[in-house]
This record gives sequence, structure tokens and C-alpha cells, in this order.
Amino acid sequence: MKKIQRIFQTTLTLSHTNSNPTPRFLSQLAHSQTTLNDDFLIPKMPHFDYTPPPYTGPSAAQILKKRKQYLSPSLFHFYNNPLNLVDGKMQYLYDEHGRRYLDAFGGIATVCCGHCHPDVVEAIVNQTKRLQHSTVLYLNNVIADFAEALASKLPGDLKVVYFTNSGTEANELALMMARLYTGCHDIISIRNGYHGNAAGTMGATAQSNYKFNVVQSGVHHALNPDQYRGVFGSDGVKYAKDVQDIIDYGTSGHVGGFIAEAIQGVGGIMELAPGYLPAVYDSVRKAGGLCIADEVQSGFARTGSHFWGFKAHGVVPDIVTMAKGIGNGIPIGAVVTTSEVAKVLTYRNYFNTFGGNPVCTAGGLAVLRVIEKEKLQQNASAVGSYLKERLTALKEKHEIIGDVRGRGLMLGVELVTDRQLKTPAKAEIVHIMDQMRELGVLIGKGGFHGNVFRITPPLCFTNEDADFLVGVMDYTMSKM
Repeated sequence: MKKIQRIFQTTLTLSHTNSNPTPRFLSQLAHSQTTLNDDFLIPKMPHFDYTPPPYTGPSAAQILKKRKQYLSPSLFHFYNNPLNLVDGKMQYLYDEHGRRYLDAFGGIATVCCGHCHPDVVEAIVNQTKRLQHSTVLYLNNVIADFAEALASKLPGDLKVVYFTNSGTEANELALMMARLYTGCHDIISIRNGYHGNAAGTMGATAQSNYKFNVVQSGVHHALNPDQYRGVFGSDGVKYAKDVQDIIDYGTSGHVGGFIAEAIQGVGGIMELAPGYLPAVYDSVRKAGGLCIADEVQSGFARTGSHFWGFKAHGVVPDIVTMAKGIGNGIPIGAVVTTSEVAKVLTYRNYFNTFGGNPVCTAGGLAVLRVIEKEKLQQNASAVGSYLKERLTALKEKHEIIGDVRGRGLMLGVELVTDRQLKTPAKAEIVHIMDQMRELGVLIGKGGFHGNVFRITPPLCFTNEDADFLVGVMDYTMSKM
């Protein structure tokens, strides 16, 4: 802690001796690999040829004051001194002072092409100028073109698309469709999973932190195939037995469906144990249920090895839900299923005013084209593998790192105070996260205990960015 205080004291000295009255921060010093003294060598931020326009809006303090007065008290923010981010370009973000930060969180696994990607911006602006909203009661080519392009990325008979505004909406619709199609109310989800915060999805979510005391009926939560803390390690088939037990002992023997993320995002980047999904899909289908793949965070090339997370497990779902990366930050989600299952929505009127909005679907189509044109899936695989190797090497150096997991550019680093007991390092992760921000790296955190770094950057991330991220993490941990 004394060494960290010396960093801040030296930083303040540098800012006071500088003729420029603008305060100097570690994130600025990181641009030049400044040596503060012989103990400290700050990792150098990669060069990036962009300077944001001057910001003339209200300060962070003014915004925070207004936010507290007018916005819901449920809203929380990262860092003791919250950031006012005003500009973004590809994998970088800029605050009100023009300081640059490497974005290793991607707006919670949402920004896939990069912040303000010119192709996506152009598509949105052009469509907005021509027609902003019409509803699906009228014809428009953009929604049809995007649905066709999206269906082409999915296997088998998954060819019918219904657009929503978010991942919660998509999962809510998928659960209802499964129940309608099967005529059965029982749904099985996995403990530690997160699927949204509406009535049905809150029931499927299995973390108390995200569940209010309201009626949430008809959902059974199966044992989580957790390869780090789970009782069966990486044996997915043994975990899958719990799903069969739920069907046998907790239901009539028939179920409406099963929903799961291939990699649990909010749950701390937990990749399901190998062999789990094939075994569970078999049990659920024998019980008459549909299998739902929640690809809200792991979809759209993020895992690198595949375009969709479920494909790494060798399964084909009956329904796939998606959001976040589908629009690079635009509010859009989707449910994709077969024509047979899709028919259930014709039994009554089901309508979504903004689902399939021309502006959002134009942006989504541009995202798909950028992913393919710039080979972002291949980049996620290559850079993600490199980054995981570097983080794994860092684990050998720092005892606080208990586990490194995930694939592509959806990685998790779990921090513990005791490797044998796997005691969550709750306070330590907050400190490290705050210091990494000072050095110019923005990173997410999650997991049930809040002790897992969530690394989900834009897919244009480079090896140099990976080196900088690991360097900053190493530097910060070394000074604890």
C-alpha cells in the first residue's frame, strides 16, 4: 500500500511541476511508459491514431448529482470516483478530460465491432435520415434482409426470426414459446445462470442477487456444471444426471424446456463442463421439452472458435436467443427458432412495437457484415488464445489468481485469497480494478461473489492491447 501511495504522490508532483494546468493521471503517464522511480515502470498503452473533440458538457460531479436526484437509486456505478465517458473509438474510450482507456469490458460483452465503427454508424445514420420507425405492420426491406442474414448464421431448421429490444425480452419470449409449444409449464435452468429481470426470466435466473421476492413459478434450478468449484470437476455427464433427477422427481415427467448459457456471463465467465449439454438436451427432449440456447453474451463470434457458444458443445437447440453483440450497442435482441415452433405465436396476437425497428435492424445488418469483412471471429480466436495464455502465465506468478477460464474474447480471471479453500477475494478485486482504471484499463467484474474479472472487449482487440492489459494487471498485483 505504501508503494501505491508513492505512485500517487509522484503523480501529483509531476502534475504540479508541469506548466499545463490539466491534472496528470496514471492513465496519461501510461502512454509513455514513464518510470516514476527505480521500483515502478508503468506499462505502455499501445499507440492509437485518434484524438477526440473537446468536451464542453457537464462534469462527472454534476452528472452524478443529477443522476442521484432524478434516476432510480437502483443504478450503481463502477469505481469510487465514477468515470464520465464521452467518446469512443474502436477498442478505446475517452473521459471528459480526453484521457484514453483500453476497454476490456465492451459495455458488458456488447460492443463487438468496436466503438462507433464507421460502417455501423453510417448504416444507422442513413436509415435514420430516411425512415426511423414504421412498425412491422408495414413492409420494409431492412428487417427482412437482416432476418435472412441472421438465419444464414444458424444451423439446421433455425430459420424463423422474431426481433425484440433486449436479451431479457428475447428470453422471456423464448420461455413462453417453449411452454406454449409443449403445453407444459415446467422449465429447467442452471444455478448461477442469468437470463434477465422480467417475470419469467427472473424465475429462470438462479442468483439471489438478481431475484426479487415476487412470484416466480414453474422453474427448477439444476446443479451448475462448474469446472472450478463444482463437485464433479469437468465431468459434464455427472452434472447432467441432476437434470434427469429433476425431471423424474420434481415434475410430472414432462417439461416445457431447458435454458442455459454456454458460458455464464454474469455468473463469472463459467464455461459449462464438456459433455453436459449433449446429455441434458437428450434428457429434456425425451421429456418432451425444448432446448433454449441463451446466446445473449456468448454469441456473434465472441468465443472465437465458433459464431455461437452452443456450437462448441456439438448441440443444436430448438430456440436461440440473442442480444448485446447483435447491435454493437443498439437496443435490439432476437429469438430464432424453427417454423414449427414459431407457429405458437399465431394462436393469439403477439406484437412488439419496436421489435424490428428499421434503424436497429439496419445497424444489426451492418454488424454482421463488419464481423465477416474484418474477420473478427478469427481475430477473437487468435487474440483471445494469446490473451488467455498470458493470463494463465500470470496465474503462476500471483497467488491471488485462482482460475483463468473462458474462450475467445470472453475470459474470466477469478481472484481468491486462498487457492486451497478458494476464498473469494472480494475486497482485493475492487482495489485492483480501481488501480487498473488509474493505469488506463477498464475491466468488468462478476460472479456470484463478485470476485471474477470479466474480460469481454470489442472483437477488434489486438495482441498489443492484450499485452497492455496483462501488464497493467501484473503491475497492479505486484504492488499489493
